[in-house]
Amino acid sequence: MPSGAAPATVGELISRTDRYSRAAIEAFAALCNDANPLHSTHAPGSRFGGVIASGEHTSSMMLGLATSHFTRPRGGPANEVLVLHVNFAFRSPVFADEDVALRWQVAELSWNGKLGGHVVLLNGEASTARARTALVARASLLVKAAA
Repeated sequence: MPSGAAPATVGELISRTDRYSRAAIEAFAALCNDANPLHSTHAPGSRFGGVIASGEHTSSMMLGLATSHFTRPRGGPANEVLVLHVNFAFRSPVFADEDVALRWQVAELSWNGKLGGHVVLLNGEASTARARTALVARASLLVKAAA
């Protein structure tokens, strides 16, 4: 039997637009120990012609958007959110100083008594004006009342 109100509705959209500066891309890559020159000032000579964000950068921003959305109370106590599964496919680079629209849509929602929370299935994408879809994603999250 479900405990508490459902944390979402099927079809619900979660979105925001980000912009990664060259400095932010380099700093994120350094934090991840990603020494790929595509994420540094050496990138202008690359086949992409400029600094691009690492896949980890955009995928982390996507996960942060989703988990933060479900952690915030919806008129009640805070929720704990665990990522159960996530899959990302990278389609096009995200360049420094380019707007990237991050978006998730709730595809399914179900109560899981064994886990003691709601399992939320999400479909997502990150897109830019230049390349349209830069990343596609699918994730399942466990959302439960905070202890």
